[in-house]
Amino acid sequence: MNLSKIDLNLFVVFDTIYTTGNLTRAAEILCITQPAVSNALARLRDTFNDPLFVRTGQGMMPTPMAQNIVGSVRDALQLLRRSVQEGEQFVPETADRLYRLSMGDLIEAMLLPSLFRRAQSAAPRVCLQVFQVQRQELAREMAAGRLDFALDIPTLADPQLLHTPLLEDRYVCAIRRDHPLVDGELTLEQFLRLEHIHVSSRRSGMGYVDAALNQLGERRHIALRMQHHLMAPDIVRQSDLALSLPYTLARQFDLQLFELPFAVAPLELHLYWHKSADHDQANQWMRNLILQTG
Repeated sequence: MNLSKIDLNLFVVFDTIYTTGNLTRAAEILCITQPAVSNALARLRDTFNDPLFVRTGQGMMPTPMAQNIVGSVRDALQLLRRSVQEGEQFVPETADRLYRLSMGDLIEAMLLPSLFRRAQSAAPRVCLQVFQVQRQELAREMAAGRLDFALDIPTLADPQLLHTPLLEDRYVCAIRRDHPLVDGELTLEQFLRLEHIHVSSRRSGMGYVDAALNQLGERRHIALRMQHHLMAPDIVRQSDLALSLPYTLARQFDLQLFELPFAVAPLELHLYWHKSADHDQANQWMRNLILQTG
């Protein structure tokens, strides 16, 4: 195989097809037509004398040959990207850059206002786009260039992703002022007598507080299960319900705050980014800004 006769762009197409498992999505990411992707795949098949990808009901599945070479191909592409990135100078004051971040509404409420203020002050032309990507899709979205960062709990274990601790925050209990059932220090008995709000995007399942109570052989009464953290404090202000939430968020509202009368694991958040962007100056700048905000 004569490397000088091979179009290196074909390996970008190979990596994108491998990542997406779909020719149409690969074309969208690469900003070329699907016939162009098909043509590139045909040339790759001729080069390697192997089908590389086989069409199935689940998408384009890689052959053993494709699985064997993908690691080396990605390493080579990463070296090329790093060479380009290290040669680019990032100047925040004049940078015209869109950053895409994945985070849930809890983290959004805790960090986004401060992060946006810092970004606008240091880099007025920088824009932020925030949405939530499913955890199993994060590595794929970052590899495809559709996502720059994810702020999430430290449960992701993907070799393509790098991460660092962002913040740790304790949980407190919030109730309305002049609540009839709590006077002074909050005891475990009082906590269990209260009716509670539980915020979760899932239909069922326990949270940090429930897991801690379960270890004590206790269980709280959840009167309201809802999806969004920012609506919950307003409901607390208008009712006798209690809400357990991170202190950083709780202190933003006019509510009575109490330390929980039992041990609860703190909320831990990590910042994730793709390893191919580790040396990118623009990525490093925003990464540091996020870490300063946390």
